[in-house]
Amino acid sequence: MSQDAAPQRRAARWPRVLLKLSGEAFAGGADSGIDGDTVRAIASGIAEARRAFDVDIAVVVGGGNLWRGTQGAGAGMDRAQADYMGMLATVMNALALQDTLEQLGQPTRVQTAVHMAQIAESYIRRRAIRHLEKGRVVIFAGGTGNPFFTTDTTAALRAAEVEAGVVLKGTHSGVDGIYTADPGVDPHATLLQRVSYLQVLNEGLDVMDATAITLCMDNRLPIVVFDLMQAGNLQSLLDGVHVGTLVAQEESGP
Repeated sequence: MSQDAAPQRRAARWPRVLLKLSGEAFAGGADSGIDGDTVRAIASGIAEARRAFDVDIAVVVGGGNLWRGTQGAGAGMDRAQADYMGMLATVMNALALQDTLEQLGQPTRVQTAVHMAQIAESYIRRRAIRHLEKGRVVIFAGGTGNPFFTTDTTAALRAAEVEAGVVLKGTHSGVDGIYTADPGVDPHATLLQRVSYLQVLNEGLDVMDATAITLCMDNRLPIVVFDLMQAGNLQSLLDGVHVGTLVAQEESGP
């Protein structure tokens, strides 16, 4: 728990959370790139949550707005090489988020799984936890440091390592949870309030990749899929309000 928590901060539903941000969210309405207004909106939500709640916040960022390993592999590039390029893209997004958070007065650290000492710390689990305890937002970049793994898997892994209580998967483009079908295609699609890990895996629901879901299931780490760009959603979740879709163990019967 953060040591610098002010008396006016209220207790959060989870004392420590891992927020997963897709790279595409950083592009705003564009196809690619980093949109400053969008990054500021994301950073403002994180900074406001830290001011309002006694909560530790870690973040994992993707890089799909700049580069995807599968994109390069599809064009004939060696997949491992393309994935390393994707890791660099996540670092660019992490630095953009760090800069904006610190402009808002929120102390921040970026840790990367790929060594680049001039611009960020190398990932060290105990150091990351110490930063969180001191009230800093820790942004994890560089994926796991290994090709063939997504940043979804990174989010599940880092959440387990720093003992977060939940993975908050923030979506964009108006998606506010998991639906029975694509709501953009099927007008009868309904929002699912809660699903189990096995339901996600067996039905191929578009949440996170199978490795990430299995890792969360093995560690009993719940996932909440919610619309990050809707103002107030992050604070509502920390306040205990049901937002989006909860992915967790199946509820026991009576």
